[in-house]
Amino acid sequence: MVTKRGRLLGVLVGIIFCIAVMTLYHLLELMQGAELQHRVNTPVVHVNEELFHLQKKIDRLERLLSSNNRVVAELRDSLLHHKASLEIRRGGANMGLDSSHSRAGVLPGCRSASETKNSSVQMLDVYDILPFDNPDGGVWKQGFEISYSGNEWNKQPLEIFLVPHSHNDPGWLKTFDLYYQDQTRHILDNMLIKLSEDRRKKMIWAEVSYFSKWWAELDGQQRDMVKRLVQNGQLELVTGGWVMADEANAHYFALLDQLIEGHQWIQKHLGVKPSSGWAVDPFGHSPSMTYLLKGAGLKNMVIQRVHYAVKKHFARQQTLEFLWRQNWDASPHSDITCHMMPFYSYDVPHTCGPNPSVCCQFDFHRLPGGRVFCPWKIPPQAITEQNVQERALLLLDQYRQKSRLFRSPVLLVPLGDDFRFVESREWDAQFTNYQKLFDYFDEHPQLHVKARFGTLSDYFQALHRHLSAAETTLPTLGGDFFTYADRDDHYWSGFFTSRPFYKRLDRTLESVLRATEILFSLTLAEMRRFRGDGRLVESFPAHEHFQRLTAGRRSLALFQHHDAITGTARDPVVVDYGTRLFHSILNLRQVLQSSAHWLLLLDKNLYHHDQSKPFLLMDDVISAQDALPQKTPLALSDEPRSLIVFNPTEQQQTTVISITVDSADASVVDAETGRPMAAQISAVWEEPSQASTKVFQISFVAELHPLALVEYHVIKVSTGSADRAGYTFYRHGNPPTVNTEHFQVFRPEDNVLLSIRNKHVQIWSSQETGLMQKLQLQSGLVRELRVQFAWYGTRTNRNQDKSGAYLFLPGEEGAQLYSSSEPPLIRVSRGPVFSDITSHFRHFTHTVRLFHLDGHAGKALEISNMVDIRSEANRELVMRLVSNVANGNRFYSDLNGFQMQQRRTLAKLPLQANFYPMSSAAFLQDTSSRLTLLSAQSQGVASLRPGELEVVLDRRLQQDDNRGLGQGITDNKLTANLYNLLLEDRKGGATEVGGASVEHLSMLAHLSSLSLCHPPITMFAPSHHQLPKLRPFRPLHSSLPCDIHLLNLRTLEDAQEAESPSQEAALLLHRKGFDCNSTPEPAPVCTWSVHEEVNLHDLFSPLHFHSIRRSGLTLLPDDKEEEVEPHVAQLRPMEISAYRVRLD
Repeated sequence: MVTKRGRLLGVLVGIIFCIAVMTLYHLLELMQGAELQHRVNTPVVHVNEELFHLQKKIDRLERLLSSNNRVVAELRDSLLHHKASLEIRRGGANMGLDSSHSRAGVLPGCRSASETKNSSVQMLDVYDILPFDNPDGGVWKQGFEISYSGNEWNKQPLEIFLVPHSHNDPGWLKTFDLYYQDQTRHILDNMLIKLSEDRRKKMIWAEVSYFSKWWAELDGQQRDMVKRLVQNGQLELVTGGWVMADEANAHYFALLDQLIEGHQWIQKHLGVKPSSGWAVDPFGHSPSMTYLLKGAGLKNMVIQRVHYAVKKHFARQQTLEFLWRQNWDASPHSDITCHMMPFYSYDVPHTCGPNPSVCCQFDFHRLPGGRVFCPWKIPPQAITEQNVQERALLLLDQYRQKSRLFRSPVLLVPLGDDFRFVESREWDAQFTNYQKLFDYFDEHPQLHVKARFGTLSDYFQALHRHLSAAETTLPTLGGDFFTYADRDDHYWSGFFTSRPFYKRLDRTLESVLRATEILFSLTLAEMRRFRGDGRLVESFPAHEHFQRLTAGRRSLALFQHHDAITGTARDPVVVDYGTRLFHSILNLRQVLQSSAHWLLLLDKNLYHHDQSKPFLLMDDVISAQDALPQKTPLALSDEPRSLIVFNPTEQQQTTVISITVDSADASVVDAETGRPMAAQISAVWEEPSQASTKVFQISFVAELHPLALVEYHVIKVSTGSADRAGYTFYRHGNPPTVNTEHFQVFRPEDNVLLSIRNKHVQIWSSQETGLMQKLQLQSGLVRELRVQFAWYGTRTNRNQDKSGAYLFLPGEEGAQLYSSSEPPLIRVSRGPVFSDITSHFRHFTHTVRLFHLDGHAGKALEISNMVDIRSEANRELVMRLVSNVANGNRFYSDLNGFQMQQRRTLAKLPLQANFYPMSSAAFLQDTSSRLTLLSAQSQGVASLRPGELEVVLDRRLQQDDNRGLGQGITDNKLTANLYNLLLEDRKGGATEVGGASVEHLSMLAHLSSLSLCHPPITMFAPSHHQLPKLRPFRPLHSSLPCDIHLLNLRTLEDAQEAESPSQEAALLLHRKGFDCNSTPEPAPVCTWSVHEEVNLHDLFSPLHFHSIRRSGLTLLPDDKEEEVEPHVAQLRPMEISAYRVRLD
């Protein structure tokens, strides 16, 4: 039967292909005959017109051919899926797919592990060869002595661009608003005056958050002056992001969103597009950011904070300028020109050349009599006719030395520091004195130097002009620049975890913002369809909601700043950031509730917006910026209570929804069909062994269509009729007193490992600690998998630097396993919907939960930690997974949730150097299995020994680490951490790739991560009063393909009416790359394809796109913008694609 169905499908594909080819051949024959017949009687003057018509017909024929190709491709995919599913059922015999996917069980379209040979410099290889010693380099302490003969520039003069800048943190030691009032507004006011005085003066500016706030205070004349400065190249907006974003902890959704917010603002108000990136202060650099910049239309970028040993190596090799390429991209498609600053810092003493004591003498803000001085105790001198020769030659010597580190005679010299050019006299001092030096150079051509003020665009245009003339290209580089060290063994791996409460809040806002963006966009489209005239329902507060969306976007964007999400700001500033995040979540919930209200109403005429009496309420309450959400109990009666669930993902999900109710006897039914849902009643624990007698948790299995709003009814039922969880308690040597009147408590078995299981996984845990010991899959694969907790201290010697907000400087003793004077209380819960094991320790509560579900939700272990280390001093708590996965010294961590990066644990590096950022995932693997930890928040991660993976949960440090913050981090909160853990078989002859390799998450891991990061949103009607008739909202007929992620559907601002929604939305799709060696069994409900072309109409059916135009990632209008016809888009694996769409 199976074979016959497979043959039939193959024959069907063949027949349709033949019909398509014959039809096209016949069409072409007819068209050619008609043209020949017509030409006999056509005068010459009409030939051009006829050729035009012929061209049109050929274009139409091409589209028909494309359409037929697509039909055949879809049928082929269908055949592949059919064969794949049969293969899975048969247990893995050869699938007989095309040559690239011929191994058993391999998914079409997957990405095999491959060695990275696409770049001339691979950072993993650089790390292998570097000795990481730190000899004294002389005046350039971390470098080497630079020499030159003096005639190197005789043929091609040294061309210097001095680039004035001010690095303005949007919050650090002061809040964003206070910095603006005290410094930033004065810098920009003076910029407008001083640049307007002299066209030779130039400046670059990066932070649009500040620039937009300043712009709002300008009058029309001042705005015109700013536009003139931008248009004539005196003022350049660089990068164009809302902030200069952190690149370690930030998720790629938020990185792109802050870039969109900045670029859209610049385009609207200044009419320009940024072309160069400027990232001089983020603490390490990620290729994910370079991908987004290139996709946004940038061509060049500058970076600064890179490990001093790497800088020294690149300087020796003259590879400080390179084409940064994505490891997964074999083509130059993603390349961006990158300039790495060679020295310690971006301030003036470290930018003119290798000797900071000399360069400091050319920071004229430090002239005697001011508030700032040179630490090397040689002050600057004002330039006069008497000293100009000596000063110019001294400066030129530094320029020449710096130039020898690069391959071209074009030299970039930044001029600035934090919050520079505040006062008018600083502008005058810098520009006047430097211009005298430049004039001296011009007057002495024998020096072969041309120096001027410039912008990044000026510099890079000159660089590319030189490279083109010399017919040379820059080397290509693959990899990232983590973990950063600025001196000695001072590795900046502490900030990967600092202030974890706010790192988690950041991701909560990100999830709520994305969900609200999508639902709001769908609501507007549905309203326009409902009215039929393209207008919105008047009673719907679209303008106010769009303002709330904009504020939410900007709060999330501001928090991506490299002193915000990093946890490296002062306490009051952290509270300010937290308050912004908190208020944005509350405001976005209003938009979400209001949109859901309109979409759910069967009779739309009944819609009435009253914010004081909302139609829907969220099922939890966040009381303050530093508080965890608390569930709101639902009061039940004989009348059903309406519960609304929104699935913000593009995938159909079977998931567990938990709410609290005031009765231990309740059930849930699907409001549309009346079908009862599988559910269990669990206790709400007031204390570890004391259950509430007033509040209970009901958890039910919900089947959610993609992007759907579904109504359920929660009903009070007869006593004892609802399934309840049963509990077993353990405490070594001291059995607990348990208080629970509504739930059965079972006697513990002695000397037996604790165990819970579902149909996919079984785990065993210690009876003494409750922590996991072993795991077995349904396939029979068994792995030792122990969970441990441990403390790191910091250095204790008086003269040693200690850990702080930025730095991780652990004590010589390393990690010490967590021990407690009292044994933990362990609670085992078993029920029909989920089972879990919870261990209550003094500093954390650890839970491992299994859901009794089919699909990916049943295959992942949910791990949650509630952490509280407020009683500790100078300690950091880690969770460690210890397995027998034979991964050697290699593991993989994600970069910004966008891609996976191979890591190597190196014995030549100190412990703290082997920690890396993890935004959402890390895994270990060998040839037979892969262990993946998926995270809902960003943290530091390491694999210090084979088979081990550890994440830092929280840090409490009493002292400053001498990086300018001036305080420790002691504002710890009760913090929730959430993970999914997956153990997967690796099939199809998985092999480890030697060298630097590119790996991807499995399909199962992608789907699990999506559910983890974007959980369903639950709302309820606030009263028992009779509700109007509701109808489920299901915008999509089916899930998107498994590997296509709806990154966002973001309503764009109206070009004519400020702060109002337009009819256009940004459609952002990310096609994930997924691993070939792990095939989900059974296959998920979503589909996937080996083909890069997709039909967006089919993908989003029954949603209709009135128009689709491909765009850059920040949605700026482009002359090259293409109308996607006939709505067929090319989505390459790993790539993000952006479209401006009009939804009908």
